[in-house]
Amino acid sequence: MPLPILPSVDQLCRAADSALRTLFTPPRASQSCPTLAEQVTDLSQAEKTAAGALMRVNHVGEVCAQALYTAQAMVTRSPTLRQHFLHAAAEESDHLAWTKQRLDALGDRPSLLNPLWYAGAFALGAVAGQVGGDRWSLGFVVETENQVAAHLQSHLERLPANDHASKAIVAQMKSDEEQHAQQARQAGALELPAPVKTLMTLAAKVMTTVAHRV
Repeated sequence: MPLPILPSVDQLCRAADSALRTLFTPPRASQSCPTLAEQVTDLSQAEKTAAGALMRVNHVGEVCAQALYTAQAMVTRSPTLRQHFLHAAAEESDHLAWTKQRLDALGDRPSLLNPLWYAGAFALGAVAGQVGGDRWSLGFVVETENQVAAHLQSHLERLPANDHASKAIVAQMKSDEEQHAQQARQAGALELPAPVKTLMTLAAKVMTTVAHRV
């Protein structure tokens, strides 16, 4: 097993900056929020509450994505792969901004436990890279993105039928997550063992259940 990677001061500062920006500053998107042309969203208060809970879960997922990619970028030995992870984090920042904008429009809020979700995802990303190396770390990305895409598909089915604004965001996010998984495969991802996949599924279930309410 290779010796643990000690991050440089620059990498530690970048990681700290990512955490502060993700958790405590208004996110900014590099692309306009997706919309469905000529579709008007008109929701009752009950529908807004239901949609807000689902979009809060999606926002938590993007908080975790920022943590995961930042940690993996910090521990990889490959400059090329480090740029891959940082680029993915930048793309995910659009999702973070879109979900926050939608929460605001619905009159809802992000999860109160976002610092906890961020810390947990950061730790998982760092451990995956340190223990298994780059190909294991990429495999972790593939499985994470596959589970997220399946989760987003379920939200497309559960969102109120006429919540076209939320559905446009979720559909674009799902497409992007599937692309990230494919890019990780092409970069040399290893298939994770079945027990690891099962543990990831259980952890995601806990997170989504709690974030739906808190």
